[in-house]
Amino acid sequence: MSVLEISNLHVQVETDQGPKEILKGVDLTLNSDEIHAIMGPNGSGKSTLASSIAGHPAYEVTEGSVKLDGEEVLEMSVDERAKAGLFLAMQYPVEIPGVTLSNFLRTAKTAIDGEAPAIRGWLKEVRGSMDNLRMGNEFLERNVNEGFSGGEKKRAEILQLELLKPKFAVLDETDSGLDVDALRIVSEGVNRVKGDTGMGVLLITHYTRILRYIKPDFVHVFVDGRVADEGGAELAEKLENEGYDSYLHAAQA
Repeated sequence: MSVLEISNLHVQVETDQGPKEILKGVDLTLNSDEIHAIMGPNGSGKSTLASSIAGHPAYEVTEGSVKLDGEEVLEMSVDERAKAGLFLAMQYPVEIPGVTLSNFLRTAKTAIDGEAPAIRGWLKEVRGSMDNLRMGNEFLERNVNEGFSGGEKKRAEILQLELLKPKFAVLDETDSGLDVDALRIVSEGVNRVKGDTGMGVLLITHYTRILRYIKPDFVHVFVDGRVADEGGAELAEKLENEGYDSYLHAAQA
């Protein structure tokens, strides 16, 4: 059993007007085999939380801690966080010209495990995962995300997730830009990894549609950089019906 514990997390970014605090004391504990959905309006700090956990240099942690199995994540470099078992599926996956998906995947797997995977078994695993995600083998020789559609980029993210098998996955609006078929395939991939490995999932989303496929154990509502409400899956249904207005009015009061 692994645990990711976020305590009193304060994060700021630099703007033209000076530092701006985005997260204002976030507390959240995620255990293995749990799915936590983070929901909230634009600008509430959801993606800032994801980027801060992953170690994006634009986000300065001014107070608090993020611990993985008791080890302080904030003291780790980005690659050390990945090796410790953290994975970020980005809202806007970047293109990497000159690096094929095949080379990228094997290099990442080697870095995570500390040794290169055996070729025959590795190729079988890669192709099996790609078949599950409805990705043709030709993607392996294409540069990472270069010329990929939005849905193809998100599938490539979940392909990495399946092959790297982290302890915890932070999925930052993985559902954005997906049609119904792609949403189902991507969701099935997340559920497959969780079922096989007991991975914990922190799922950041605006909408409840992905929660019809990836069932959350807990839902946290972010407003103005804080957790404004928490509950089970029924809270997502309330948000679907009522929106965030009541939380926004309370935050402004």
